[in-house]
Amino acid sequence: MIPSRPRLLLLLGLAALMLSPMLAAQQPTAVIAARASLAAWSDPLEALGTLHADESVTLSATVTDTIRELNFRDGETVEAGQLLVRLTDDEAQADLRAAQALRDERRNAVNRLAQLQSRNLAPRADVEDARARLRQAEAQIQALEARLADYRIEAPFDGVVGFRNVSVGALVSPGTELVTLDKLDIMKLDFTLPELALGQVAPGLPLTATSGAYPDTTFAGEIATIGARVDPVSRSVTVRAALDNPDHRLRPGMLMRVVVERAPRETLVMPESALIPQGERQFVLVLDETDQYRVERRQVVIGARREGQVEVLEGLAAGELVVAHGTERVRDGQPTRLLGVLDDDTSIPELLRRGRDDAEANG
Repeated sequence: MIPSRPRLLLLLGLAALMLSPMLAAQQPTAVIAARASLAAWSDPLEALGTLHADESVTLSATVTDTIRELNFRDGETVEAGQLLVRLTDDEAQADLRAAQALRDERRNAVNRLAQLQSRNLAPRADVEDARARLRQAEAQIQALEARLADYRIEAPFDGVVGFRNVSVGALVSPGTELVTLDKLDIMKLDFTLPELALGQVAPGLPLTATSGAYPDTTFAGEIATIGARVDPVSRSVTVRAALDNPDHRLRPGMLMRVVVERAPRETLVMPESALIPQGERQFVLVLDETDQYRVERRQVVIGARREGQVEVLEGLAAGELVVAHGTERVRDGQPTRLLGVLDDDTSIPELLRRGRDDAEANG
């Protein structure tokens, strides 16, 4: 008996429904992989620190007089030896000229007595006394020149001056603050670490620092000095680091978030999403690139973790592919369909979207 057409269509539909799970089961499962690779790694230690200028000084007057010249502007960059402030020194200059005249007079006297003494017309003692008086005049000139230097305030090093809070004609006295000067090319970053970290840090250890003022910028530096004492109350030690600051964006007093890169090393790294925990053990699914990306379940030994990544100590070699997405859908020994390999320029959502687009394009 030949079945009717509706009955035949019904039978064919039922057969298709029964075969579809079997056909689907034969299709390789789509996965996204990542390649284990060697990368720079360290164990971070975080702290908060405060910035200080590499060199910092408040210039002040050492004599009492009025200001004659101010040769700087607020926030100006100055060079070592540049004249910043000049005080009125008329009286000191007059004293210097008088001392110089006295020196010239006594030098002439020495020359005359020396000529007379060479002809035995003057006692040698008179010549020696004249020379002593000449040395006295020269010493007086040196003292006056040193005094005159106090009327000139010069920059002791290259740096940036602060605000000018005095004016020409103002009377200043010893101790009067005239201007601040900071050397900002290199900054000192002071922060504290617990004493337990003393055995893990040393001068030269690299670190990074960030500031709320520049949230998208990371400043690199290294530990310069470790404090000689541990605070008996907080049980912490002060550490000083050096940060390059060529563009002077960092300023003294800024709060910095510090990350010390302990135990820097090159190690094998893979995405943390590739891990399959089972009790205290960790497994990964390794793909065989020569055999239809067939899955091999393998135990690994891991080390430290950081955001999105894990350090692999044993069980994996550099360059091997591991399943980073889809681990729950594949089993040991199964072939897979590789949607893509994660790298710095791709992400899991992007690769999934590409896989859907390819599937739609192929019908």
